[in-house]
Amino acid sequence: MRFLATLAAAALLATTAQAETIRVGVTAGPHAEILDVVKKVGAERGLDIKVVEFTDYVIPNQALALKDLEANSFQHEPYLKNQISKTGWKIVKVATTIGSPQGVYSQKYKKLADLPEGARVAIANDPSNGARGLMILALHGVIKLKDNNNVASTIADITENPKKLRFVELDAAQLPRALQDVDVVSINNNYAVQAGLNPATDAIARENPDGPWVNILAVREEDKDKPWVKQLIEAYHSEPVKAFLETRFKGTYLPTW
Repeated sequence: MRFLATLAAAALLATTAQAETIRVGVTAGPHAEILDVVKKVGAERGLDIKVVEFTDYVIPNQALALKDLEANSFQHEPYLKNQISKTGWKIVKVATTIGSPQGVYSQKYKKLADLPEGARVAIANDPSNGARGLMILALHGVIKLKDNNNVASTIADITENPKKLRFVELDAAQLPRALQDVDVVSINNNYAVQAGLNPATDAIARENPDGPWVNILAVREEDKDKPWVKQLIEAYHSEPVKAFLETRFKGTYLPTW
């Protein structure tokens, strides 16, 4: 009996030792909260997830490329493609995660139609999120772009600006602070939520929910077929995570699976 007990203990230790440990980078706020739930689900399925938080959008991909992470969950695909075009990083999308229609905010005006001539508008200074802000304005008829569906649009692509809006480009993490200084701000939802804003109720205009901006899980290309990637996706695309999204964020963040 003692021998059998020893064998059972050894088998249990071996199973524990085989649990895969991965580091997943997220931005602080909603993405981190969601990954904490994914971590609990993963632990029940033999995947040990270490959540690593960042305060900007650049470092999580750099850390992944440099093998300081095994995966990240914070960005949409247009942003990833833009970074890859500049760096050549071998990073790929392996799954979608959440969708969240982004909004524009104002402490001075209740709708975009109320903006006066020469109003100042703050947008992100990175190409994909800057384009996102411009596309919201175009969707609601405030400006016109060469191509209203071009996810790489810049201020130079504005073809009509009847209100003569003046654009200010800022780091995405700094945009909530600009609310007091400008007339309208386009804020990424994770930073909006961190600043106490509710994109579903506080935004004066939002983008369509079925656009190209669905968030993704990304890994290095060399790892995309490894078993832990499937485990991570399954943990994320689980009922406990979906239930958390529905109860915690109430329409601000939506499951895409």
